[in-house]
Amino acid sequence: MPRKTAAQQISRVARPRLYEQLVEQLMDFIESAQLGPGDTLPAERDLAERLGVSRATLAQALVALEVLGVIDVQHGTGAVLVYRPNVPSVLKGLREHRSRLPEIAEARSTLEVKLAELAAERRTDEDMQAIDKALDAMAEEVASGAKGAHGDELFHQAITAAAHSGVLAQLMTFIAEMILETRLESLGQPGRPEQSLASHRKIADAIRAQDSEAAAAAMLDHITLVSDVALLK
Repeated sequence: MPRKTAAQQISRVARPRLYEQLVEQLMDFIESAQLGPGDTLPAERDLAERLGVSRATLAQALVALEVLGVIDVQHGTGAVLVYRPNVPSVLKGLREHRSRLPEIAEARSTLEVKLAELAAERRTDEDMQAIDKALDAMAEEVASGAKGAHGDELFHQAITAAAHSGVLAQLMTFIAEMILETRLESLGQPGRPEQSLASHRKIADAIRAQDSEAAAAAMLDHITLVSDVALLK
């Protein structure tokens, strides 16, 4: 199926600061342009101009659709439509997602701070190699202009493994999908990939030094950082 260029006109958003309204306009455009799975949305610059919003505002709306699995934002390709849901279901998903954010942050600060502490106490040389490899992977992604989401995921998985706690690992698996939501949204914030990578390095340094107190503190600072997500009003 050939990709559509989606050159159709989009009506401008009357109140561009309304988060849900912008997402709704994007969904209406996808419907009117008859885009299907695998089709690519217009470039961010083009979409922002047509909708009368800043690229930063549009980027947050696109991240919201990515979190919900509606689109897949691929570095160098753009936003590719995964499936075409109806507008009410997308808005319902957005509201549910926003209401979950504080609880996800609470769960992460409870579990991952302890995991970092245990990792500093129990890590092996092989565990440290896995942590460093994840850091390198994220650094490469960020340097290429990507969000670094894959390397971010690998890093937290390596920390969990280094803690050598089967029960905590199971709990992390249980909330993995919810963490993915916050990961995508956090790394979509301007400058956040670089900030997140820097805080990862602090955590890794503390684990390398086997300083459990410093590792726990660094992880708490990191969770606080990544939980700071600017939602459009």
